[in-house]
Amino acid sequence: MLPSQPLLHTAVLALAVLQALASDTFIAAVYEHAVILPDPTDEPVSPDNALALMNKNMDVLEGAIKEAAQQGAHIIVTPEDGIYGWRFTRESIYPYLEDIPDPSVNWIPCTDPTRFAPAPVQERLSCMAKNNSIYVVANIGDKKPCNFSDPGCPSDGHYQYNTDVVFDPEGKLVARYHKYNLFRGETQFNYPKESEAITFETPFGKFGIFTCFDILFHEPAVVLVNELQVDTVLYPTAWMNVLPFLTAVEFHSAWAMGMGVNLLSANTHNINMSMTGSGLFTPEGPAAYHYDSGTEEGRLLMAKLSTHPRLSPTYPPAVNWSSYATSIKKFPGENESFSGAVRRDIFTFNELKHKAGNYTVCQGDLCCHLIYQMSKKSEDEVYVLGAFDGLHGSLIKYHWQTCTLLKCKSTDLNTCGQPVETAQTKFEMFSLSGTFGTNYVFPEVLYSGVQLAPGEFEVLRDGRLKSKHGTSKPLVTATLFGRLYEKDPPHPLRTSP
Repeated sequence: MLPSQPLLHTAVLALAVLQALASDTFIAAVYEHAVILPDPTDEPVSPDNALALMNKNMDVLEGAIKEAAQQGAHIIVTPEDGIYGWRFTRESIYPYLEDIPDPSVNWIPCTDPTRFAPAPVQERLSCMAKNNSIYVVANIGDKKPCNFSDPGCPSDGHYQYNTDVVFDPEGKLVARYHKYNLFRGETQFNYPKESEAITFETPFGKFGIFTCFDILFHEPAVVLVNELQVDTVLYPTAWMNVLPFLTAVEFHSAWAMGMGVNLLSANTHNINMSMTGSGLFTPEGPAAYHYDSGTEEGRLLMAKLSTHPRLSPTYPPAVNWSSYATSIKKFPGENESFSGAVRRDIFTFNELKHKAGNYTVCQGDLCCHLIYQMSKKSEDEVYVLGAFDGLHGSLIKYHWQTCTLLKCKSTDLNTCGQPVETAQTKFEMFSLSGTFGTNYVFPEVLYSGVQLAPGEFEVLRDGRLKSKHGTSKPLVTATLFGRLYEKDPPHPLRTSP
């Protein structure tokens, strides 16, 4: 006699949990989704039309979730804006929103869809998780009614939040996170009154979650990692790539290494908006990543990760990021520094005029030191050593300290800092360090064609970013990003602390 479907599902789920408990690793997945966008409009569409659009996107996501589960994944992250896109005003997004309860209500929407207000999106996501015995992470919109006794209540009588949800393999809602750091164009959403540090336990480690722009700020990102000691961060994002430093795979890999955690980064895919770049990043470097600026196709990525990376024998040692740089004198020699802009940031640059050398460049409280040896230098390429110590950003500003070995766009020094994606020059070695005033430093190495360099560089305990055996591909940039959270000015748009 064959077991009933519910009993079979329970047995499969129990076996998956036991396997995860018995292992020091788990299989994670992220899906980079080419979002099906609604037609631009300032007027709200009907709820039925909104749901129809969301179902089209969820059809694609469900296929990726099924494929990941069939290949043994325990959890999958899908992108920010992955269910309805981003072309909205505050009014036009309203039909796409649902009231998402606090997970403490112990709710499985798949089996009890009418317990709260109609929530067809949550119901379907819950069923995807339950039917495939996998954790599902998605980004949707939350609406919360308010009244005018609340001085912050919007004039239309409700708050609207950019929201991440997590459903466990039984379909239960186990996490809800309201994005705290909205990007400048997200006027359809409200800022939460307080930052939420959302964590939940799984058989394969302690997880935290935040969204896109959040990664650049102390709350909630640093709080989750340093204070709450999560093992893995779930990261839906809609990241627009900005060369030379802030491509998605480049910065997200650096952040995971600098913070010492796993980061499961799922980006939206839209080449017209420069959106691509997803990955499964670890303290040792990328386990898997994807960057595709040439097609409109989505991509499923999977990798086996450490359940508790801090306990791994390969976990990187603690780094004193300014130790080496503050112990040496400035390198002598040519010091013909000049200024150049990386977007709005005015760097101090020194041109690397020789095939090998030692250079120092300083700005503010930061001095950057470089030792290098080029192996195959193209005569029509120029590299510089750059330093930046100041506020980055236009409306929302935050404090960077940056040391970079950087290829210029052309031999004209006025192009140094402009976006560049390709290079021809390889390096036999480089060693980059800086007198950083922070312990939050993120190491990046980017090769020609927006390719990462897993296993080809290391960070020493004294704060030096060093190549191991030369660069296997031409180098675009090697960069150390320092983040001085305590020097950030007050947020100009958040009305509540």
